[in-house]
Amino acid sequence: MVHGRVKWFDIGKGFGFIVADDGGSDILLHANVLRNFGQSSVADGAGIEVAVQHTQRGEQAVEVRAIEPPQGIAQTTDGAPLNPLPDPETQPLQPARVKWFDKVKGFGFANVFGAADDVFIHIEVLRMSGFADLQPGEAVCLRITEGKRGRMATQVASWEAALRERDA
Repeated sequence: MVHGRVKWFDIGKGFGFIVADDGGSDILLHANVLRNFGQSSVADGAGIEVAVQHTQRGEQAVEVRAIEPPQGIAQTTDGAPLNPLPDPETQPLQPARVKWFDKVKGFGFANVFGAADDVFIHIEVLRMSGFADLQPGEAVCLRITEGKRGRMATQVASWEAALRERDA
């Protein structure tokens, strides 16, 4: 097991690299390994714990065990601090499907199963949750609060996170 930080991850290329906390060479993180954990992307700088295999081409992650949001103060795209949100842990994880997400615009929407209204997802909430991007149709879990303009996500988690939380 190795703990480190995501150096970078490119969803288009389908891979990225991890830098281990104790140094050494970069560790390859393939999109399939990340998908097996229940995520299609991961934010640069996110903490990550992986099982590593040594190959002829170097070290490669074979299983993701945990992902932690990047460290730092959340800011909007214009550099202003993000308004504090209610503690995400006070809300239950709700299963949802991504309607659309535009990384350039910095936001998107998802639909919670069984509910008609959309849930707003801000890029900084996504980043603080350890994700870099979301794909249309992707299954996720959301913690949701009522905002001034409607329902908004306070945390995004992998689909499998709801099962882990329920079984804990």
